[in-house]
Amino acid sequence: MVVLGVMLKGNVARLVALSGRQSAHTVVKSRVNKLELPKNPTKDDVDTFVQAFKSFCAVNAVDLVAINRRATSGQGAGGAGTFIAEGVLLASSPCPVEFFHPATIKATDRKKAALKTSRPDTADLGNAYDLGFERMPE
Repeated sequence: MVVLGVMLKGNVARLVALSGRQSAHTVVKSRVNKLELPKNPTKDDVDTFVQAFKSFCAVNAVDLVAINRRATSGQGAGGAGTFIAEGVLLASSPCPVEFFHPATIKATDRKKAALKTSRPDTADLGNAYDLGFERMPE
C-alpha cells in the first residue's frame, strides 16, 4: 500500500509517499516533494496544481492520501491559502482522502517513534511523513 502524506501550510503542499507497513516501510523516492498555488490563484493555476497532484499520484501508485486537519478557528487557524489547497485536493484526488488531527499524530509518535526510521529532517517533510505513517497498515 502506498500512502501519500500531504502537509498543507499556507498555499504550499509538502508531499511524502510511503510504501509498506508501519513496521517495515520505505519512503518512495520522488523528484517532487512540493506543490504550490499562488496566493491569488487563477483557473489556470488551479488546473496546473491539479494536474501535478494527479500526476504525482499516478506515477507513485498512491492508494490513499492523508492530510493534516486544518484548524478552523483560534490561534494557528488555517488561512485562505490552506482552505483553497484543501478544497482543490479534496475535489481532485484520484484516491480516498483522510484527515488527521495533530494530537493523533503526537499520540502515535509517542507509541511508535522507534518505527519512524526514515523520517526526513526537514520540518514540513517530516510532518508529511508523519501523516503518511499514521494511515499505513500496522
